[in-house]
Amino acid sequence: MTAESPEPVQQARIWSDAQWSARVIKNEDDDGWAVAMYLAGQSEPALVGPWTMGRDKKNPKPLDGAAFNTLVKTAKEFIRRSEQQLFAELNKNLSLTLGGKRIRVELAIVPDDEGATASLRALDEFAEELARVSVSPAFKLDVASAQAWIESGYARPR
Repeated sequence: MTAESPEPVQQARIWSDAQWSARVIKNEDDDGWAVAMYLAGQSEPALVGPWTMGRDKKNPKPLDGAAFNTLVKTAKEFIRRSEQQLFAELNKNLSLTLGGKRIRVELAIVPDDEGATASLRALDEFAEELARVSVSPAFKLDVASAQAWIESGYARPR
């Protein structure tokens, strides 16, 4: 789709629907071609990958509906995996048993351009919150740090 027209575009080097646009572009790294997948409203591509040469070995193979659908599926999967990886980096947890009690400790980091924040929280075996404190986004959650926090009576770690 273009900014001027809400209609889907189905051309040899540009293909779009209401959510996605595929653009065949010159590969800057070699003599070949690449395809860039853009999510509607985004200025940067969600995914860029190699594109097949046409029969003349000079121009790119034209886009078509089947290729576009495959590219959309690949771009969605790439975004989903990137989001899962970011979530895993920002949210850590572990469980340990102290004094006969099973305690789950969670670290959640909230990224922000102005300065990230983080919180540490303890939950009992019934998911009832035992404590929550603010910590540095650089706090490293491991068994030793979780145990030290619990044994301190949930005092804010330094």
